[in-house]
Amino acid sequence: MNSISRRHFLTRSTSVAMGFAGLSASLTRGSTSSLIRSLAAQSTHNPTLGFGPLIDDPHGIIALPEGFSYTRFSHTGERMDDGLYVPGKHDAMGAFPYINDDGSADPDRTVLIRNHEIEDAHKTTGPFKHIDDLLGFDHTKLYDAGRENNPSRGGTTTMVYNTKTQTLESHWMSLAGTERNCAGGITPRNTWLTCEETASVKGERFEQDHGYVFEVPATTSPALADPKPIKAMGRFMHEACCTDPRTGIVYQTEDRHDGLIYRYLPNDRNNLHAGGKLQALRVDHTPSFDTRNWDSDAIKPNEPVTASWITLDEVESPSDDLRYRGFNAGAARFARGEGMWWGNDGVYFAATTGGKGYHGQIWRLIPNPETGVDHLELFIEPKDPSVLHRADNICFSPWGDLIVCEDENKPPRMIGVTMSGELYAIGRNEQGNAEFAGATFSADGSTLFVNVQTPGYTLAITGPWDRVGQ
Repeated sequence: MNSISRRHFLTRSTSVAMGFAGLSASLTRGSTSSLIRSLAAQSTHNPTLGFGPLIDDPHGIIALPEGFSYTRFSHTGERMDDGLYVPGKHDAMGAFPYINDDGSADPDRTVLIRNHEIEDAHKTTGPFKHIDDLLGFDHTKLYDAGRENNPSRGGTTTMVYNTKTQTLESHWMSLAGTERNCAGGITPRNTWLTCEETASVKGERFEQDHGYVFEVPATTSPALADPKPIKAMGRFMHEACCTDPRTGIVYQTEDRHDGLIYRYLPNDRNNLHAGGKLQALRVDHTPSFDTRNWDSDAIKPNEPVTASWITLDEVESPSDDLRYRGFNAGAARFARGEGMWWGNDGVYFAATTGGKGYHGQIWRLIPNPETGVDHLELFIEPKDPSVLHRADNICFSPWGDLIVCEDENKPPRMIGVTMSGELYAIGRNEQGNAEFAGATFSADGSTLFVNVQTPGYTLAITGPWDRVGQ
């Protein structure tokens, strides 16, 4: 991985604990509160940061800084190793070490689990192109077969990628029959939590209720996960989640303009199906606080507030009213909670349409399991869409900065964000206005993977990552 040593990679970012599942959760970066205190509300691009200006791609795929290159693979509609087809609408994604049968990690291979945000309204392919594909499929591994041989087309695909040769070695369907799998999160168990961004109920179209979280193991050969929803985590329009490696608590976002931030306290941190408690975030100084800043600066950067949690009931929410009941009980309201990642001893998450110009916000939540007093902080709220527009999926980089995928910008970009709130460009989509999604680094830190949602493919980006800020 160039001159970034393995030790440097492990110690520079707290994302190690969750960004590279299976590695020790104790390898964490120290607190950066003093840096965050210097954050300006109006973040700007800094030419001395990052990797330099973006260079137009002669092939019209992605503009990258000088010295970087990419490989494109796993396109929508391709036949996979299990005989099914790569679904469309590539979305969030997690990277995992490739674990051999003897328990050792293969340094050259990375396992990727990728979401597919498909619903009926999306005119895109699913894993089943023909009725014969369904006839030979194990229906016990299909969450919702739908009505009249029309199963839900979402789910996840798993890929094995060789970072030494920069080639895709295999890919297959790993969760089937779910609906609109948008984002999710890595767990300390080498699994991926995939979230349904819908609240559809069984009826004329569906045989099952939707709006749940499912868990998918990071297998190294074709296998389908048991399609079992984790119902105690709530039924709502899920987006992303992340796990505190110290406690096993899972934090969750809700992609609605009046959504909440949730956390799930499992009875057994190694078995999320064993039940638990679902809670919603509350800002202590103002119950039912509106964080969206649409009409006023209700909350400003650099001003952390104490936060607590409200326990929710009827979490399967047959009326899809969980966010209303939570808000009326005192929970805070957020503007389209989307990407979420654990790092720097805290939870970072995006509110895609927050701020006066609806350009988005990034928040930081600092849980304190010892005192029980958590702190919430508005990390950045750009005023200028040319700087950052509608942050969506996020992840931590090996050098400790956030990587942010823009949603709805024209054209969308990937933006690096330092812990002092300065921004720099990493990539720009040159093939239409389809969003980037699922940015995540390989287990060895050499490769940045990211999806282009439409027409649907995955990119592996390599280059001098050690050049950051030089």
